Amino acid sequence: MVRKKGSLILCGAFLFVAWNALLLLYLWGRPPIGRLGEGQVNLAGEVIRLAEEVEVQLETQKKLLKQIESHRAVWVRQKDKPVHTVAPHSNPDVIIPILVIACDRVTVKRSLDRLIQYRPSPQLYPIIVSQDCGHAETARVIASYGDQVSHISQPDLSDIRVRPEHRKFQGYYKIARHYRWALNQVFNTFSHTTVVIVEDDLEVAPDFFEYFRALYPILRSDPTLWCVSAWNDNGRDALVDSSKAELLYRTDFFPGLGWMLLKEMWDELEPKWPLAFWDDWMRQPEQRRDRSCIRPEISRTITFGRKGVSLGQFFDQYLRYIKLNTQFVPFTKQNLSYLLKEKYDEKFIKEVYSAPLVKIEELQQGGKGRGIVHFQHTSLFG
Repeated sequence: MVRKKGSLILCGAFLFVAWNALLLLYLWGRPPIGRLGEGQVNLAGEVIRLAEEVEVQLETQKKLLKQIESHRAVWVRQKDKPVHTVAPHSNPDVIIPILVIACDRVTVKRSLDRLIQYRPSPQLYPIIVSQDCGHAETARVIASYGDQVSHISQPDLSDIRVRPEHRKFQGYYKIARHYRWALNQVFNTFSHTTVVIVEDDLEVAPDFFEYFRALYPILRSDPTLWCVSAWNDNGRDALVDSSKAELLYRTDFFPGLGWMLLKEMWDELEPKWPLAFWDDWMRQPEQRRDRSCIRPEISRTITFGRKGVSLGQFFDQYLRYIKLNTQFVPFTKQNLSYLLKEKYDEKFIKEVYSAPLVKIEELQQGGKGRGIVHFQHTSLFG
């Protein structure tokens, strides 16, 4: 488009110069004024007629200059505007590997069974299971899938030296170490350019692969995005609209629990990867840098793992109530460009500020059924 606009400007400038050259040749080639008449009347009439011709030509040149200037203004705007075009409908040949982070849960079988059941192509969606902990029984379960998955093992099983008050958090340190090793394997050993990360206690929805396939070009083309997540933190059955399985949002909060990452983003994060609590670290403004993630109205993953480093406290109180989508949405057939920042922000701001302003206390005291409302708060995460 920019190249086309530049060509139009050059063409207009050429026409302007050519027009003036032709006008001069025309005037120089005219016979002397004296030959057109014998008296003063004829001379005056010729001068007036010539002046009128010049005035007409000047008006024509003014219009031509205005057209050139307008094309130039459009070209400058296009040149300076960031180009956020969406790649053609999710390159069907791009390989999107699934990285399964595993440890000592034999129930990883439930996660792998669903991934293999819904996977449309082993070639386009290779499953890499990265196992930490050295748990033999879990290793046997993973090995039972044969060449349906690639099984890699984190080699460093040693305890990590931490300060005394963090000894009870040893598991969180090992998880961060495992993530770093596994992601380096995906990007540097397997040489993939993107990855979807799930854990061994996640079950996926029927359109899990379709979802990430469709959103890959959006993530790739919009620098204000840094991940795509399958998870809605507010995804309890009572809090979502079950009739809008196709609805997607941008969010400033890193959701995790089934998320897509590009190699370029890992190259940025890996050198400063934290020793522990990697997901909380991802939510810090120094990492997020005003970038957003995409998340669905209805989650494309749920967690079934009560066992883990959090000792089940979040699972019992919250995670077990998240609704998993069961309706297949053909996302790759839809126009998802509304998720690009410029389009999304315009609609989002209009919708938010046209809704009634309420206080959080009003919602806590029973604001259900009021429809769309908005309230103001201060973010702790930036």
